[in-house]
Amino acid sequence: MEVYTYSEARQKLATVLDQAESTGKVLIRRKDGRTFAVVPIKMPSSPLDVPSIETNVSTKEIVELIRQGRERKTRRSKL
Repeated sequence: MEVYTYSEARQKLATVLDQAESTGKVLIRRKDGRTFAVVPIKMPSSPLDVPSIETNVSTKEIVELIRQGRERKTRRSKL
């Protein structure tokens, strides 16, 4: 775990934050000896949180494609 002085941390803030993100924690020590931890906060994300895409396909077309796929699957499972 890396330890920076207050002055170093102030001058290299971007580096300190990057290192905290990669290692999980960075310490900053003041002249009087007090020490502080910089710890990244991990934001919870959903597995359903996916980027959207632009398309010219209508909702009606998407529903029809899904129905066709389900029909094919049903026909295959009957064989």
